[in-house]
Amino acid sequence: MNNADEFQKITQVSDSLLLLISPYFKFPEWTKTNSKRRSKSAITSYQEEELDAFGEAYQIKDLNSATAEDLKIIRGIGDKLSHRIVKFRNRLGGFIVDDQLFDVYGLEPEVVERTFERFKVLSQPQINKININKASAEEISKLIYLSYDVAANIVAYRKINGSITSFGELTKIEDFPKDKIHRIELYLSL
Repeated sequence: MNNADEFQKITQVSDSLLLLISPYFKFPEWTKTNSKRRSKSAITSYQEEELDAFGEAYQIKDLNSATAEDLKIIRGIGDKLSHRIVKFRNRLGGFIVDDQLFDVYGLEPEVVERTFERFKVLSQPQINKININKASAEEISKLIYLSYDVAANIVAYRKINGSITSFGELTKIEDFPKDKIHRIELYLSL
């Protein structure tokens, strides 16, 4: 490794982190002079090595096992957002589908799309589904997509109308987030 760019390609550190640490790098003087003397064939083989390393850098990793540090390699994800993603994932018990990443507060859609180039849901988490017909409002509200007030409305609806027989029925409940029904039903049972 002869310069900061090579260091970044090998270690996959983010641009922002590289900017912070690169002033502390010290490369031998010969790396600067030898790079000017390389033959065309040496440069060609060097570029092939970069492409191989670059190809490995884009190997898809599991979103459910990614650490906050892993996520920081994505341009647009810094310290705060990487920790927010991990916290959101942990509150869910794990991502079931890739698109749940769009639900992380403050994460721009274009950053989510860049994240999908390197991370996907590869392993399904073990989810303990909440039985919507037996759970209390407090238990239901543990699901990140539902507030306590909505959970209380679900319990009240159940008391008046009896058991809920389909997830579509939930959309009739006051303040229920209809646009999230497909995500919510992944964590519920009837």
